[in-house]
This record gives sequence, C-alpha cells and structure tokens, in this order.
Amino acid sequence: MTLQLDVIGIVVADMGASLAFYRRLGVGFAAGSDNEPHVEAVLAGGIRLALDTEATVRSFHPEWSAGSGGGRMGLAFRCGTTGEVDAIFEELVGAGYHGELKPFDAFWGQRYATVHDPDGNGVDLYAALG
Repeated sequence: MTLQLDVIGIVVADMGASLAFYRRLGVGFAAGSDNEPHVEAVLAGGIRLALDTEATVRSFHPEWSAGSGGGRMGLAFRCGTTGEVDAIFEELVGAGYHGELKPFDAFWGQRYATVHDPDGNGVDLYAALG
C-alpha cells in the first residue's frame, strides 16, 4: 500500500480574496476563476493546492461548519484503489482516530473519506472510481 500526499485543501470564505492572496505568493490559479466554487493549482513538486468555498463543502458534507479556530485546511492522500480508501479509513478509526466522513462514492468520480489527525485537522482519503 503506497500513499502519496497529493492535495492541500483550504476552505475559503471569499474565493476572490483568497485567490488574490495566494496569487501574490506566486500560486498560478487560472485567470477568471474568482467566482468558481473550487479551484486548483499545481505547485512545484506536483502537489496541488485546492480552494473550496464553504458552500461547496456543505454541498457534500451538510453538517460541516467553519467554526472559529481551524478546520479550514486539510490534507488529501490518493489511494491506489477504492478498497484501500475503505481499509485505511477502518484501520485509522479502529486505532481510535475520529472518522469524520465515512467512505462514499462522490459525484465527482472518487471514493472519498475523511478522518481527523490528533489535532482535529481533516485528512482526506480518495481513489478514482471505476
């Protein structure tokens, strides 16, 4: 089983303001994406930085809330198969970590799940469907 850090995701309150900030840092988000609900840019080394609006996150995780002290950034690990998503999720939950979002087949074409690290940060597991 090989996991590879693939995506750093940030939930943003204002996509335009966030894009302006990260563009100032040299992140190459596509022009004209200020009103998109989800944007991605590939960073040096191949890791992707993804920004999602709060409404986008609530569309597939209705119980999520922005909170006041974090929970707006997460890591996403690509798994080799959809079965690995389920197995790794169960392994981590079995070890006592909080399972935030049980594995499910997402409308965007991935098997997807979320667990929390010891500090409460979301760590997503995913694999392509099919």
